Amino acid sequence: MNPFKSTLVACLSTLALLASTASYADMLNLGATLSGASEVPPNTSAGMGQLQAEFDKGTKTLRYTLRYSGLSGPVKAAHFHGPAEAGKNAGVALGINNAGESPVQGSAVLTADQAADLLAGKWYVNVHTAANPGGELRGQVAPE
Repeated sequence: MNPFKSTLVACLSTLALLASTASYADMLNLGATLSGASEVPPNTSAGMGQLQAEFDKGTKTLRYTLRYSGLSGPVKAAHFHGPAEAGKNAGVALGINNAGESPVQGSAVLTADQAADLLAGKWYVNVHTAANPGGELRGQVAPE
């Protein structure tokens, strides 16, 4: 290979590596452990849940999987709420569609304000049932 071609290949390889590193740096893994004890006010639900999520800071895209079990009855709704710290309540920031059967997967593009609240740890995920209409399970969303 001539010197020009080998230099060009090396430069292109370096650029590809830098591009993949930059996009990886934009990704943030998030999670939450859901319980009735984390609800405000707390409840005695035997249910439990887990949220695994990935947030792309560049595109502001949130992708998530929500798993739950042991609830008092069928899920009526599930949402991300915010802005609120642990121990405080807030309105719905983002609905979770098709939450009636675990696992639930979804994605959404967040607004700049929603992304800022999420990254500041001010979102929680909540699962609602008929017996606990204010929320049976709750977990604060935080980086993993």
